[in-house]
Amino acid sequence: MKFGTYRSLLIGAIAAASTNLLFAFLAVIEKNLFYLATIIIADNLASGFAGAAFVVYLSSLTSIKFTATQYALFSSLMLFIPKLIAGYSGAIVDVIDYPRFFIFTAILGIPVILLIIFLNKTKLKFYTKA
Repeated sequence: MKFGTYRSLLIGAIAAASTNLLFAFLAVIEKNLFYLATIIIADNLASGFAGAAFVVYLSSLTSIKFTATQYALFSSLMLFIPKLIAGYSGAIVDVIDYPRFFIFTAILGIPVILLIIFLNKTKLKFYTKA
């Protein structure tokens, strides 16, 4: 509540993309259990923060009359493309290796960050309140 929805979305998106860079770093250094645990913890915190902020944003888009249906639709759409792409991630890693894969996934976060900035500046509403 203190930061607001858009700022929380932005922090979550930056944190989630950044943790992918940490995994790229982990892939090139010597094996170290402490680094592995630290990066996994950071990734889980970033994902949790980003997920919670996105739930708040999705909830703000729903109409009071149809909250459950609209939220179910929005959350399904939110997860559709990532789940579709996740099935091919192993093949992508085979082609480009782990460090490049994680750098690539971090770069995929840039359009998300730009979209959040755009939505914050324009305060677009993609729905009409009934």
